[in-house]
Amino acid sequence: MQWLDKIPLTALVIAALVLALAPFTPEPHLWQKLKMLADGTLTRPIDIFDLVMHASLPLLLIVKLLRRARVGKKPRPPV
Repeated sequence: MQWLDKIPLTALVIAALVLALAPFTPEPHLWQKLKMLADGTLTRPIDIFDLVMHASLPLLLIVKLLRRARVGKKPRPPV
């Protein structure tokens, strides 16, 4: 997962926020699709694709942050 370490955190945070909150009005698609998933009405393929698309970067950000937290706790080898 070295490719994930090469992605700048700031750029990933901005991109994840923009994609998660787009469109800003009347309601972000990610929130709308998560509500549909909870209600059991997420059945159309376009809605499933929309959920995957809008959730992809926020999930990638979570994985990067978890990876950074885990890697940061490893003892460093002596020099």
